[in-house]
Amino acid sequence: MSHMSEASLPKNDSPDKPEVTSDKSATGGAIVLVAVLTTIYMISQFFRNSIGVIGPDLAREFDLDARALSLLASIFFLSFAAVQIPLGMAIDRFGARAAILATALVMIAGTAYFALARDFGDLVAARLVIGLGCSSFLMAPLALYAARFPARQFATITGLHVGGGNFGALAATAPLALVAASMGWRVAFVIVGAIACVALTLVFMLVRESVAARATRLAHAESVRELAQGVVAATRVEGFWRIFLMQLATYPAFAAILGLWSGPWLADVYGMTVEARGGVLFAMVLAQIAGLFFWGASDRLFGSYKIPALMGAGLSAALLAYGALGPLPQGAVLPFVIALGFAFGFSPVLTAHSKSLFPARLIGRGLSLTNIAAIGGVFLQQIATGALIALFPAQIIGGARAYPPEAYQLVFGFLALEIVIAGLIYSRIRDPHPSRDH
Repeated sequence: MSHMSEASLPKNDSPDKPEVTSDKSATGGAIVLVAVLTTIYMISQFFRNSIGVIGPDLAREFDLDARALSLLASIFFLSFAAVQIPLGMAIDRFGARAAILATALVMIAGTAYFALARDFGDLVAARLVIGLGCSSFLMAPLALYAARFPARQFATITGLHVGGGNFGALAATAPLALVAASMGWRVAFVIVGAIACVALTLVFMLVRESVAARATRLAHAESVRELAQGVVAATRVEGFWRIFLMQLATYPAFAAILGLWSGPWLADVYGMTVEARGGVLFAMVLAQIAGLFFWGASDRLFGSYKIPALMGAGLSAALLAYGALGPLPQGAVLPFVIALGFAFGFSPVLTAHSKSLFPARLIGRGLSLTNIAAIGGVFLQQIATGALIALFPAQIIGGARAYPPEAYQLVFGFLALEIVIAGLIYSRIRDPHPSRDH
């Protein structure tokens, strides 16, 4: 619920040796690097989750049913996932910084297009362009982190990046709801576009590929054919398909709820206004951020990737199963979404586990493939859950379609079952945690 492709990492098979010294200058540079890359990742998280809050408003303005709304939300993830393999290959060739700068320009153009959309077709096309533009904001930073930090710190740094980036998802809750209610959702996207321009400038000025990483990338440059052969080789690594399925089922389940159905669920079942929905989802994302920081460091506590990942997945499935049993009492909604947000924060552990499976020359392409599962899975989950909800008759309330509680219960149950099946398959994966080397 993901890289100069890390194929370009130093091939010295000593992942615990960072490329930089531990003096104050190096520490300051590392802090700046993580801060700037996290800032631009925040924008990607905003776009991923923004439809969850303004979805009912878009449905009303453009007369969208459940299938149309799911397509609008999910097309971002389809285009995002579609470019992961060529993106990983391009990062290997040209570097992570170049990939971020190029794709950020595309993202800014897509944001302007969305803000000016005249009809549903414009909205869909703009979301597709924005997905392309955000496609490198996790992959490329992870590549830079993998080259700069030792392997034992990778899950923690990933947790910091994803957790910090999720303040962008936080902005897509109550703050977006307030701006949309007072000035309109179009103004909100103009503001985000301006922030994206600032973030792009910060990356251009402050992010640099290390000399050692650049030298290694140039010295070990592969042909297009060799890069493609590496993609195939990554799928043959032991444990690949187990973690691929786990990525396919877990983060996408949370994204389907937060990024799409949470807003309609709160509106249809509990009659919440856009401001009230934003407040509940604000709490949910805040809990997820806490979970990301907690789970991101938990592998070092357990000396394992698999144990905390299974704990988080099990808790998430149990909560979803509880939500599937019947409409929650009004007073249980807030505790439910808070617990769900925290439980689903284990994605950094899965990312670190993915990285640990691949040899240095395949890390970038391996993570690209598992990221396809995580991001492409969101497209599949949102389309599938949209079809499930559309099985139920809708009522027209206040000019918008409203679906019964049973529709959302079915979605909760469907997602819980998927996670249980994936967790059982994942439970037999090898667990090469660095602590086991000592």
